[in-house]
Amino acid sequence: MKSSIVKNILFITSTRLGDAVISTGILNHLLQTYPTAEFTIACGSVASGIFERMPRCKQVLIMEKQRYDLHWFTLWKQCVLQSWDLIVDLRGSAISYVLWAKKRVVIRGGRIKEKRVEYLARAFHLQPAPLPVMWIDQEDRALAECYLPNNTYIALAPTANWAGKVWDVNRFIKLAHRIQTLLPNSQFAVFYGPGQQEYEMASPLLNADLPIIDVGGNFTLAQVAAMFSQCKAFVGNDSGLMHLAAACEIPVLGLFGPSQVSEYAPVGKKATAVVADGEKGKASMNALSVDKVFVVFKTLFEER
Repeated sequence: MKSSIVKNILFITSTRLGDAVISTGILNHLLQTYPTAEFTIACGSVASGIFERMPRCKQVLIMEKQRYDLHWFTLWKQCVLQSWDLIVDLRGSAISYVLWAKKRVVIRGGRIKEKRVEYLARAFHLQPAPLPVMWIDQEDRALAECYLPNNTYIALAPTANWAGKVWDVNRFIKLAHRIQTLLPNSQFAVFYGPGQQEYEMASPLLNADLPIIDVGGNFTLAQVAAMFSQCKAFVGNDSGLMHLAAACEIPVLGLFGPSQVSEYAPVGKKATAVVADGEKGKASMNALSVDKVFVVFKTLFEER
């Protein structure tokens, strides 16, 4: 299909933040391939802020889970009167087959045995896989420079959406002290999601005897991305924030235990993961030592 005739693209991505960030590499490829097309994005409310600054984003359709999968019917009603040049469905649903489209790319969801970014890229015959991106503007950069005015900050993200993925916050504190021995002028920017539960998970770190700034909870995703870009490095649990930081092209160290590092390791020019000792995909975060994390951080930072 000639790029010049593609004007209207429906892109259906994840309800979860991390998966939606991973999909931005494909989305950015489509932006470049179809330079005159406008995009409608369907995603969950948590992920919608990713697309706030995206070029040529016509609208974002929020998919909220409904009983009996009625959210798909809601999305169909929102899209059925449109004529689509291309529908990309990363959820593997049937909806694209009941909408009028010149071309469809439907990618099956569920568990896979390779990096998700590479799995998505194969559907478009792309090699290497396009890396995730994040779109920010000058307002976001100006806010980030107000909160984090220099490049001495290390980003720490001690929360996650599942308790099994959370590294003990006291180990984050010990790691921060170790980082200070390596980088004596370092300060720490603590990131976490909205809501009281996220704040409570981060609270011991926020109150630690360390040079810390609280940048969690109340910012848009574009603002968070701009603040990540002000940081020298990121250390955090397997989470949407980890994937967002990797998309900002800063050195990222993701902490993994029972989640699937083979599928969800952070992807970026300077991103890596450290995994707890134990059975693959079942290891406890308690088996991830501060020493092990610090050694990998030191290597990552020195190679940046």
